[in-house]
Amino acid sequence: MSETKVYHIEEIMQMLPHRYPFLLVDRLEVEIPGEKGIGTKNVTMNEEFFQGHFPGNPVMPGVLQVEAMAQTAGAIVISAIENFAENKKSVLFMSIDGVKFRKPVKPGDQLKMYVEKIRERRNIYVFKGQSLVDGQVVSEAEFTAMIVG
Repeated sequence: MSETKVYHIEEIMQMLPHRYPFLLVDRLEVEIPGEKGIGTKNVTMNEEFFQGHFPGNPVMPGVLQVEAMAQTAGAIVISAIENFAENKKSVLFMSIDGVKFRKPVKPGDQLKMYVEKIRERRNIYVFKGQSLVDGQVVSEAEFTAMIVG
């Protein structure tokens, strides 16, 4: 069994093309390269989306929770590529299924995205993901993505 590899924001920015305000993974723990890991998003009141979602009752949009899971999945796949910083790849959404939102995510929460590959065929990957705050599921989804580049 291999040891979990931790990637910090500088390395994540080498894996993913996303940048502020749309980079939604602050830390990545890869348990199995290309297959399984945990992304972390520290949710702060400084997030731009809280200006309008919702004034006086800030809630992280559910679609951004799904996007954070998808970015985690993309980084997990890219972590398995040798010399990923030089060998640029992009991950593109193809479909999202079985999405459920269970609890609101608020400023001060730490969103943990548990993502695992369930199928792969050539450059098409299917993942399942769950996002948790304080050990409680806040959202979940199954999504398909294509790796290009």
